[in-house]
Amino acid sequence: MIRYVLHRLLLVVPTLFGIMTINFLIVQAAPGGPVEQAIAELTGDATATTSALAGGSAGELASGELSDHGASAYRGSRGLDPDMIADLEQQFGFDKPPHERFAKMMWSYLRFDFGTSFFQDASVVDIVVSKLPVSVSLGLWTILIVYAISIPLGIRKAVHDGTKFDVWSSGAIFVGYAVPGFLFAILFVILFAGGSFFRLFPLRGLTSDNWDQLGILQRAADYLWHVSLPVASIALGGFATLTMLTKNSFLEEIGKQYVLTARAKGLTERRVLLGHVFRNAMLVVISGFPQAFLAVFFTGSLLIEVIFSLDGLGRLGYDAVMRRDYPIVFGTMYVFSLLGLLMNLASDLTYTLVDPRIDFESNEA
Repeated sequence: MIRYVLHRLLLVVPTLFGIMTINFLIVQAAPGGPVEQAIAELTGDATATTSALAGGSAGELASGELSDHGASAYRGSRGLDPDMIADLEQQFGFDKPPHERFAKMMWSYLRFDFGTSFFQDASVVDIVVSKLPVSVSLGLWTILIVYAISIPLGIRKAVHDGTKFDVWSSGAIFVGYAVPGFLFAILFVILFAGGSFFRLFPLRGLTSDNWDQLGILQRAADYLWHVSLPVASIALGGFATLTMLTKNSFLEEIGKQYVLTARAKGLTERRVLLGHVFRNAMLVVISGFPQAFLAVFFTGSLLIEVIFSLDGLGRLGYDAVMRRDYPIVFGTMYVFSLLGLLMNLASDLTYTLVDPRIDFESNEA
């Protein structure tokens, strides 16, 4: 197993390098860039950014070469001092060719130095950490609720396969899966957050304005009060996959010979299900937990955050892409890609914890 883990860890390096290289090239081909964003802010001309997005790649616009008209190599920069444009290029690192910028970026990332945001005057790490409370709150409660409901529900559906309960519960969870989370969010706002009917829940933030004046129990209640609607909006669409995966895993195991043998020995149905079937059926479900954990925590829910006025990683990623804030874009991409690769390894190791008979090292050989 140690050899298998080392082999997988070594594969992380070229895989991560490939992910970053492909995305770096895609960004270079995208129109606009941080220099034009800065020009638009300096001139107060919103059309500068719009025209930049309409034509010209970031590589072309950030090559560091000025045309015969000086600063006019950048859209929206006519009339600006070429020296000021050169200073902007140097500030953002665009006075160097793309391959040098990529090499410098990757060397910094290997040392977990993610630099400073182009437009927020703060380190990327500090910005991400400031957004984590929202994403952790949404992710933690969502994954706990989804697993706490989906696994028992999937087991019950497997035991009562084909009954009315199985049919109507399948219909309910697939309706929830088919409806986007932001539509549930809008419905909740209309019904329960002062939209048109009741005003039972707050519409903004994770805490109330008087948070500092509340006691411990009051703070806990206030926090849960604020996260109830956003978490419910996300969780409603997350039951279907895990529930059906649990059901199908149990159905597959229930039909195997060892279950028939256990029943023939006189074991109760509860003992058969929990003592024999559960461990084998949960293998697929539990092994997927690390990846589900990462996905819920860090993918972000942009529309949910916008509707409930939450400032999390979803909005951070969207704003960074729109403003071409490359340190945030590539820094978060590097970290999340690395975590994703490590979580894939963690999923494999979880298999061996649930069922020690599995040996990836011998299969690899």
